[in-house]
Amino acid sequence: MTMNVVILQGHLSSDAREQDLESGSLLVRYEVTVPRDAEPADSVPVAWFGPPKDRPGPVTAGDEVVVVGRVRRRWWKASMGQSVSSTEVLADAVVPASDRRRVAAALRKVRPALE
Repeated sequence: MTMNVVILQGHLSSDAREQDLESGSLLVRYEVTVPRDAEPADSVPVAWFGPPKDRPGPVTAGDEVVVVGRVRRRWWKASMGQSVSSTEVLADAVVPASDRRRVAAALRKVRPALE
């Protein structure tokens, strides 16, 4: 079995950034900081394409969130023609960590992939 499942819990290092795409979809970008014992924290870029309209209220810098999604690496050509890449988490859910009901629901959706 193959899987690509990510579960992060950390704090937003900046406010969420929303962008309306030409396709009409909404893209929300987050930067999640995940602390590690006795080591520098990890900073993880998160992209959420087309989040549901009923997503939890705005989350802002400093808020603790749980992110469920998958890892994606993108490639594109920079203005000088060189190849550039970035790795990010594509979110299926971004939920305030304090909202235990929504966190549990997001985790239930990925549980079959983990078993």
